[in-house]
Amino acid sequence: MTQAANNPFLQKYKTPFETPPFDKIKAEHYEPAFEEAFKQFRKEVDQIANNTDVATFENTIVALERSGELLNKVASTFFNVLSAEANDELMDISERISPKLSESSNYIYLNERLFSRIQAIYDKKETLKLQTEDAKLLENTYESFKIKGATLNPNDKETYRQLSTQLSMLTLKFDQNNLKDKKRFEMLITNEDDLAGLPESIREAAATLAKSKEKTGWLFNLSAPSYVPFLRYSDLRPLREKMYREYMSVGNKGDEFDNKEIIKNIVNIRLQIAQLMGHKTYADYALEHTMAKSPVNVYKLLNELLVAYKPVAINEYNAVKGFALGIEQENTEVMPWDWNYYSEKLKDIRFKVNDEMTRPYFELENVKKGVFGLATQLYGITFKANKKIPVYHPEVDTYEIYDENGEFLSILYTDFHPRDGKQSGAWMNDIRSQYRDAKGKDIRPQVIIVMNFTRPTENKPSLLTFDEVNTFLHEFGHALHGILAKGKYGSLSGTNVYRDFVELPSQIMENWLTEKEFLDQIAVHYETGEKIPEELVRKLVDASNFNTGYLCCRQLSFGFLDMAWHTITSPFNDDVITFEKKAWEPAIILPDVPETLMSSSFSHIFSGGYAAGYYGYKWAEVLDADAFAAFKEAGIFNKDIARLFREHILSRGGAEDPSVLYKRFRGKEPSIEALLKRNGIK
Repeated sequence: MTQAANNPFLQKYKTPFETPPFDKIKAEHYEPAFEEAFKQFRKEVDQIANNTDVATFENTIVALERSGELLNKVASTFFNVLSAEANDELMDISERISPKLSESSNYIYLNERLFSRIQAIYDKKETLKLQTEDAKLLENTYESFKIKGATLNPNDKETYRQLSTQLSMLTLKFDQNNLKDKKRFEMLITNEDDLAGLPESIREAAATLAKSKEKTGWLFNLSAPSYVPFLRYSDLRPLREKMYREYMSVGNKGDEFDNKEIIKNIVNIRLQIAQLMGHKTYADYALEHTMAKSPVNVYKLLNELLVAYKPVAINEYNAVKGFALGIEQENTEVMPWDWNYYSEKLKDIRFKVNDEMTRPYFELENVKKGVFGLATQLYGITFKANKKIPVYHPEVDTYEIYDENGEFLSILYTDFHPRDGKQSGAWMNDIRSQYRDAKGKDIRPQVIIVMNFTRPTENKPSLLTFDEVNTFLHEFGHALHGILAKGKYGSLSGTNVYRDFVELPSQIMENWLTEKEFLDQIAVHYETGEKIPEELVRKLVDASNFNTGYLCCRQLSFGFLDMAWHTITSPFNDDVITFEKKAWEPAIILPDVPETLMSSSFSHIFSGGYAAGYYGYKWAEVLDADAFAAFKEAGIFNKDIARLFREHILSRGGAEDPSVLYKRFRGKEPSIEALLKRNGIK
């Protein structure tokens, strides 16, 4: 048999909805498939670049948009699996493939013949009378080439080629170090006295984890369902400190997985690339095509929020410190490993509500029904489980999604629990973006959401914390952005929007979690089937702004840190820890722990596409508060407002400038006032 006959990627998928045949794909298939994809892609690009016909929108811009189908198919499958189910073999493959992906990208963007055709079309764009989406594709294509070095002289193009390849390898190495370093830490507790303060559900989960590793006792690690509740509930301060220090030293141990030199190289290469392109800093370069436009506007937002929230945060810290003093009967410095512990106790006293009281009402399967049900109420879409779609891990579930008229919309994959090979955090990705093919057929998307939620135990199903339900809603909002896409071009559909706009569809979904009408629907006791008591709902709503000042400042600190790394104007070769402390100091509320470091595990900005973009969470928070105010005014399940949000935001993707889309939905410019009111600042 030929190689193509043996390789699932090199055949037409004979699966439901042409989903990836994960059950047939093996590690050995990836590299041959990538090699064939690179070959096909180069051939397609050469045909466009060498076309002797006059350059037109169709034979150049649209042709380029539709090229690389096999490469997209292989890459999207590979990198989704790499993030959710990595092993040493896949990591090795990624190291070999990464520079080739950079070469492939450079083959397009540094292709002079291809760019000259694009330039010719762009120069006469005013006379082409293109439709809105076509005009946006032309603009994005031209700007992408500029950003990737198409206008550079030959020497600078070669420099860019080398820098971009180095950068792709460094960001990949950063991620792998992060995963490997987190994975190797485990804290096994064998003395039950050392579990003091930990609720039964957390003990059960730790015992289940220990058993899965063939160990006796209670096992804790740095995954969110293990680390977060340990710091929140453990009465043993030395163990809380140990966990915190481990978490804040990932990539910072001076060994084979240390990321500090990699950070220096990443920020210096980014600076070189930016200055090669004529910009002062990487932030200037990266922000040119965002809603914010410039570092000045980013800092304006960060500082405006800091002025509003920091006094509140300081008062919150003092309240928690005073509470700790009352408990301990001695002057207690509330350190970062103490903050969640004492905050949780204070919250419990003030509002009579905590995660262990609400967990029984947030059973994962029922929460899933409730979240899906919210989409049905708002947008009329329905979900149908399909067990026949192949998956990359037995824990992954798949769903067919249909519009209210019965029209097929999308495939959704859900992957909820932590595993050794899975990156930490939560994310949404496309396996395939929505687009229309050359014949006008609507090719529907395949979307995946991945989380790290509390696992079921031998005695209980997966019972989520309030924060985990919030995360589910957030990632599901991203998923809806992909699911409801309705455009012509894949590069403009779904979440392919400005980075500081992409969090609006996700963050707006979080608002429903503090609305009584939604909680009444979603929260049902997993044993009795009883709805969450009205009193508990009221407590959850009342507690929703607890420590909101601190939480805002925490996010602002990440934004300041990101901007500091990406507004350097000369190569960085100083101490990484010292730089970090100074960078985020304006927004830091808790006492400093000198030797700890976050940058060394800050994947969002060093490997996750948020470089000079982390502020986007706060930028979008202003938008989502303002947007949800429209639902509050008309009713949180109002179908007319939902229709407007779908038509102007979710379905349009990046087909138009987001400022235009938002104003079309809301009828006005967004205002910070709604956020301040929602958080109780005003």
